[in-house]
Amino acid sequence: MLGCSKYEAFDGFTQGTTYHIIYERKGLFSTSPVKMKGEVDSILAHFDLSLSAYEPNSIISRINRNDPQVVPDSDFLIVFNKSLEVFEDSEGAFDITVGPLVNAWGFGPGRKKDMDSMIVDSLLQYVGMNKVKLINNKIVKKIPEIKLDVNAIAQGYSVDVVSNFFKEKRINNFLVEIGGELRTNGTKKNGALWKVGVDKPYDNNYIPGQNLQIILKLKDCSLATSGNYRKFFEKDGVKYSHSINPKTGYPVKDSLLSATIIAKDCITADAYATTCMVMGLEKSKVFISERDDLEAYLIYSSEFNDSFVIWQSNNFEKLIWKEENTQAF
Repeated sequence: MLGCSKYEAFDGFTQGTTYHIIYERKGLFSTSPVKMKGEVDSILAHFDLSLSAYEPNSIISRINRNDPQVVPDSDFLIVFNKSLEVFEDSEGAFDITVGPLVNAWGFGPGRKKDMDSMIVDSLLQYVGMNKVKLINNKIVKKIPEIKLDVNAIAQGYSVDVVSNFFKEKRINNFLVEIGGELRTNGTKKNGALWKVGVDKPYDNNYIPGQNLQIILKLKDCSLATSGNYRKFFEKDGVKYSHSINPKTGYPVKDSLLSATIIAKDCITADAYATTCMVMGLEKSKVFISERDDLEAYLIYSSEFNDSFVIWQSNNFEKLIWKEENTQAF
């Protein structure tokens, strides 16, 4: 009995969304789901104190206020350095200094403005990761008004943080999902691969898993999806997406509806899913085709009708679950 194992699951709330975790519990006296949930909730609460712009006393909020006493912690440094890497790889398509524009367009914690070209131009002077440096573990801004927004990468990193917690406990088989971003390790019961769904990008499709486009079979990798079908607003018949182009200052207008990225870790998958949405369909195809560390599944609108069209990277097909009527997880 001491050597037996079974799979446990628990859910919770974090970062304004939900999380879902499944893990293999080995042995009668191993950590119970109730205790495990308490530890995970504590990790995520500490995470928010570093990277949540909605938490006024978080490290990132204090950096945005130019608090001279703030000292970045390891979580902030990991996210900042990864953001700089993706900024350089994407030639500026991914940029965490886009915060003032995100807020002004109504997709952040700040107050939405009635945007026009003058306001956009005035805010663009505060955008650009080349205007922010990390010197002796301190953030130095070229312009004090620069504000950081890590929403496009932090949630993916939080998945990695929780996953590392399970690894530290020597739990080798688990799935961690937070707000749709996820990481798989090992397998399900009896060695079955984890089955994970990708949502159809319908406008206002707010319930993950209700309308799936495909189901994937995953092991030892991460998945993140970014799309313009849940966060947007309409004004005078024009749809404005939450994907802001840091070079133009305006919401992206493109046929690309959602980008699903598979990578080794979730911080990478999350960042490049956002990058694709900013780049748009054609540039994303070229960008992904030149990477051997990323797989992508892009859903875009047809120019002829209301149907969805698919583009996928070379090795993505082998990840697709073929069996019909199968539920995710």
